[in-house]
Order: sequence, then structure tokens, then C-alpha cells
Amino acid sequence: MKCIIVDDEPLAREAVQLLVEETPGLNLSGSFADATSAGEFLSGNNVDLVFLDIRMPGIDGIEFAKTIRPDTLVIFTTAYSEYAVDSYQVDAVDYLVKPIELERFQKAVEKARDYLALLSANTQKSSVETVTQEHIFVKSDRRYFKIQFKDIFFIEGLKDYVVIQTTEQKIITHMNLTTIGKQLPATDFLRVSKSYIVNTRHIDSFDNNDIYIKTFEIPIGSSFRDTFFEEFVTKNMIKGG
Repeated sequence: MKCIIVDDEPLAREAVQLLVEETPGLNLSGSFADATSAGEFLSGNNVDLVFLDIRMPGIDGIEFAKTIRPDTLVIFTTAYSEYAVDSYQVDAVDYLVKPIELERFQKAVEKARDYLALLSANTQKSSVETVTQEHIFVKSDRRYFKIQFKDIFFIEGLKDYVVIQTTEQKIITHMNLTTIGKQLPATDFLRVSKSYIVNTRHIDSFDNNDIYIKTFEIPIGSSFRDTFFEEFVTKNMIKGG
């Protein structure tokens, strides 16, 4: 995968570059101190992935991410964990807090690699075809997949697609999160951020900011937090005497 680094701190750029060099399959195409120079490079060059800082002089990372072409993925790298939820408002693949450990970095890259493979395999527009009380049929890569609602962990919006994570596989289809959300049983599924709908039956644990399902960590959006606690937490917590 071709990638670039955008960060106003020289030491931070060097740190991410070392991580890139330690990660098989990544090729660094450029390193930039500001969004303007990075934007000029992207206007004439195609890359797969951008490692992007958020707090930068001039155009910040969130605003710059909104200008990046849809087929280029973004992983945010920042020292400020409070921006995590904002990062998912612009369809970021992941959010890494500095100092970044190699294992965590490579996990984010693998996620981006999976998405690129899924996106390249789905060149045709796809959609929900049929819905019953127990399952949904989704067209993906010229095939129709029967997905049992009970087997869905969560659904993630990514660019112009949604990724359905089930107990066995990931399935990607061309639609937005709102469209597929209307097809899901409201008794089990709850939207918890701009980018995620979760199956509440699979929630293993949660805190004020994140939901944990198996090995997946799903952020709770600030504008969805009250609904999550009202619709799920209040109904499922054991009341004290």
C-alpha cells in the first residue's frame, strides 16, 4: 500500500516513518509538515493511505480529511485522545494515540488493508435485496449473502459503503448506514455513532466512551451517548435494592 505522513512535528513524522518501515507491505510516498503541501501532492498522485495528525497550524486534520478522495483511507495519529470520536465523523479507518506502539500501528494498517481489498472486490453497486424477521439478503460482489441478524456483531459505515461484521466474516455492500439501519430489528440493533450500528445482544462490556464486542472496540459518539444509556444501559442494568 502506498502511504503518506502528514504531521507538523518533525519528530512525530520520523516516529511514524519508522513504524511504516517496520510494517511489511507499506511504501512511503511522502512526508509533509502541513495539509496544504500534502493536498498538493495528493492532487497529482494516488495513495492508498494517509497517516494524518489532527492538531496542525492552518488546516487541521479533521478538515483536511474531508477533502481527501473517497478511495484513499485515513488513519489519524495524534497525542490527543479526546479527538477520537471526531475522527470517526470523517470515515477514518482508525485512530492512533501517540506514542504509537508497533503492534497497535500494524493492527490499524491491517484493518486498512482489509478494507481496500473489500472495496476493490466490490466494483458494482450492491444493496439489501430482501429482509425477513430473522435474516437479510445482501448483494455483494455479484453474489447474494444470507445474513442472520443474530450473527451480526456490528455494521460500520466506511465512505460510500457499509461493512457488516458477522461471527464468521466481513461483507461489504454499497449503501449508507442509515439505509441499512432501517432494515434492522430495533429490538436488537442500536446506532451508537455516525459510523457504527451495534447488535446489543453481542455487547460484552462498555464504558463511557467505547463498546467492546469480542476483540472489537467501537466508539460511542457524543451525540449518541444519551440514547445508548437510555435504550440499552438503563434497560439492562440490575437495579440496586
